[in-house]
Amino acid sequence: MPGPVASPLRPFHHDGGFLQCVPYAREVSGVRIFGDAWTWWDKAEGAYPRGSQPRVGAVLAFGKSRVLRLGHVAVVSRLVGARELTVTHANWGSTKATRGVIHHDQPVIDVSPDNDWTRVRLMNTAGGFGKVYPALGFIYPDDIYPDEAQQAAR
Repeated sequence: MPGPVASPLRPFHHDGGFLQCVPYAREVSGVRIFGDAWTWWDKAEGAYPRGSQPRVGAVLAFGKSRVLRLGHVAVVSRLVGARELTVTHANWGSTKATRGVIHHDQPVIDVSPDNDWTRVRLMNTAGGFGKVYPALGFIYPDDIYPDEAQQAAR
């Protein structure tokens, strides 16, 4: 019988306090970007490779919207299919019970018309897929594409 699958994410040491998506994503992905989540996509240019193809360990950067005033970042934890993956992230949800905590392996589907992950839906706690959110793309840590990351940083 096969053993447990190792997590692709770096360890996170939680002190029990309220969690925000940015410091959580930074620590578990290794993408060393600071500032509000909506700024990560532009800040990654020249420092990390970016693209529209999901990879385990990559940061999925969400744009600003009426609901996501500061954007959002989540880390890809598993690829499920061509238009489905899971993310692990913090501070997602609309209730006191879902805010400020870690959500492991939350299903995400690509609903963009061009299959480019620019519009996504996340599974909610009721087991259905919720609202459509704008996504900017994926930011790849150095250990996913080390040669590209080193070239981009030059």
